[in-house]
Amino acid sequence: MTSVLEMKDVVVRRNGRHIVDGVSWTVNDDERWVILGPNGAGKTTLLQIADTMMFPTSGTVDVLGERLGKTDVFSLRPFIGFASTALARQIPADESVLNAVLTAAYSVMGRWNEQYENIDERRALRVLAEWKLDGLADRTFGTLSDGERKRVQVARAVMTDPELLLLDEPTASLDLGAREELLQLLSGYAQAPTTPAMVMVTHHVEEIPVGFTHVMLLREGRAVAQGPLRETLTRENLEQTFGFPIAIIEQNGRWVARAEAPIFG
Repeated sequence: MTSVLEMKDVVVRRNGRHIVDGVSWTVNDDERWVILGPNGAGKTTLLQIADTMMFPTSGTVDVLGERLGKTDVFSLRPFIGFASTALARQIPADESVLNAVLTAAYSVMGRWNEQYENIDERRALRVLAEWKLDGLADRTFGTLSDGERKRVQVARAVMTDPELLLLDEPTASLDLGAREELLQLLSGYAQAPTTPAMVMVTHHVEEIPVGFTHVMLLREGRAVAQGPLRETLTRENLEQTFGFPIAIIEQNGRWVARAEAPIFG
């Protein structure tokens, strides 16, 4: 078991406000983490630090054995897969689905004059098939449904066979069918023995894929609780995180949460 991400006393301060406040956290290579918390809790900020796109105001961060601030982050980024709606907005609407995934090999958005080897194209086609996109390889990104775009984002993130995979709300805005299809794919991927360490941000426990092992609960930039999923995702911890009583139930590896009492009144 090897650590791929380690944060110690991490603080991110913007305009006098602590977005992240004293977080210490370790992710090992055989773990799949989900980060839960209210809007503004600091979830996406933690992912941006893990992706080396943001540096902490104080504290230390080691990514894949390299200390942020003392290493060339550009040499690290090819080993980190990152999928988010913000990144997807940078994919040209007229880019083919195949090229949207293939260009991850050069960490660029939009194919230009790069030269790809046959092994890159074979890898891209294999990844498209794994995420049920092979029939869409020649379609343009701008013509895809929301569910198809989300799967392209994930496929692009795994294209380079990363050592750390970061997913920022991969099922947000999807209808029930598209959400469940993507969650099934993520569950299968999470449980495969060759899958890298994963960290996924979501707002809903119903969107935690089967196969995820750990959870961090965040509130106002602080870690309320973190650890193995079944031990940490409790009524008490959820109440501290969201501010009102929540009943939590596990069914066949999936989770359901409901308010125990009216929020108002």
